[in-house]
Amino acid sequence: MRIGELAARSGMTKDTLRFYEKIGLVTGERLANGYRDFPPETVTWLQYVRTAQTLGFSLAEIARTGEELREAPNTAEALSALFEEKIKVIDARMTQLAALRADLEARVGTGCPLRAAG
Repeated sequence: MRIGELAARSGMTKDTLRFYEKIGLVTGERLANGYRDFPPETVTWLQYVRTAQTLGFSLAEIARTGEELREAPNTAEALSALFEEKIKVIDARMTQLAALRADLEARVGTGCPLRAAG
């Protein structure tokens, strides 16, 4: 299917699809007339990409793990492992943010942002 049809079926813009193609998330074959031609399963893949982004995965993470998932003998297990790893990353980030918040809170009202209340 051409990029316009893919955009309509996926709910994404042509520019987004071109960007995804540029970074390797989708692959379209170039026809003799220069048009891009994408296989029908690209729509399903783009739905996965959108869902993964909603769950906090970056495009780089999606690109890195996409091929693994397509080739995994048990996709459910592979996805669960990815989710568990992402939860660990989120937990670590939450710990860092809590420490940052506490540090900022200690500096409130000190008159100097470089000095914690003591």
